[in-house]
Parts: sequence; structure tokens; C-alpha cells
Amino acid sequence: MKIRELGVSGSFEITPTQFGDDRGLFAEWYRFDVLEQAVGTALDLRQANLSVSKRGVLRGIHFADVPPGQAKYVTAVRGAVIDYVVDLRVGSPTFGQWDSVLLDDVDRRAVYLSEGLGHAFLSLADDTVVTYLVSDVYRPDREHGVNALDPEIGLELPIDLDEISLSPKDEEAPSLAEAIRTGILPTWVGTDDDASRATERQDGR
Repeated sequence: MKIRELGVSGSFEITPTQFGDDRGLFAEWYRFDVLEQAVGTALDLRQANLSVSKRGVLRGIHFADVPPGQAKYVTAVRGAVIDYVVDLRVGSPTFGQWDSVLLDDVDRRAVYLSEGLGHAFLSLADDTVVTYLVSDVYRPDREHGVNALDPEIGLELPIDLDEISLSPKDEEAPSLAEAIRTGILPTWVGTDDDASRATERQDGR
């Protein structure tokens, strides 16, 4: 298993070692101890989610109030997605920036993102199955979004806009500028050398 930090601090790409023969293959796609050593904190697993998406479905950008926030460990067990990590932590050195990883059923990579980071993905194939291991249960009153099509964020989408499908909730999500004005974004409380420390709500709650 190889782990590489992404361009957004607090996020990592995980590439498992696959062992194949004429029967099929085997791979460890999650190891709590290896992840903790690389990331510097344990993933306190509280819930596991699964989504099935058609080609062109764009989910996100989602994030949760911090504390406690919701760290995520995401992989595609069937099909393929472009997975996006967006820094929504006000004051972060990489605020407003994003990085992406191709998750598919060939290389079987995963992405880990710490609390306070925004998450989105674009499905590249019909019947794509994505799984998420998360550090907190779903709390609808503490979940938020930023519009994934906001030009200020500028996600690079390898599918034409007329092929992209969003949920009504994601379509109505605020722009990054609106999210800043309303004070819903997390605040960076770490340093350049302390990339994965917990964050707190911008409004202090």
C-alpha cells in the first residue's frame, strides 16, 4: 500500500498492492494502522456509505460542521469517478484550491480527506459504485454544500456540462463567496506543518 499526500493539505491518495492470479485478485484497500502512520491520526470509523451513480452524475461539494466534522475514506469498487478534494477551511494556505484522483476498479485507489475538507466526485461510467468510510454518522442539520460548478473553484470536469447531472440540493448549494458571507465554512486552526489538525466553525459555534 502506497500513500501520497495530495496538493490540499490533510488529503491523501492510497494505492493498494494487488495480488492477482488466474482466479482473480486480492488487495487490502484499507489498513487503519498504515493510514494512521501516514496521516498522523486514526480514522474513528462510525458509518459506511455506498452510492450508485450513472455516468455524468456529479455529487458534492459536501462538508460537515467542525467539530466534529467528518473525515472520509473513499474508493470506487465498480466503474470510475474523478474524486475531488476542495479546501474550504478559511485561512488555510490552500483555501479554495482543489486536487483530484481517478478512482476506478482497475488501480483501486482510495482517497482520505480530513475533517473540514470539501468532497465531490464525478461519475465516468454507468452503475459506478462508490464506498465511503466516515468518522461520524450522517447529521443532516450539520451537513452543508458548496456548488461544484462554481467558476471561482473551477473544478476541471472531463465531461461536457450538458451531460452532467446534479441533485436539486447540490444545484441550489451556495457559491464559495456566498458560503464565506454566511459563515458556514470551517476555519483553519493548524499550521503549514500541522496539516490535518481539527478545525472549528467560522462562526465559533
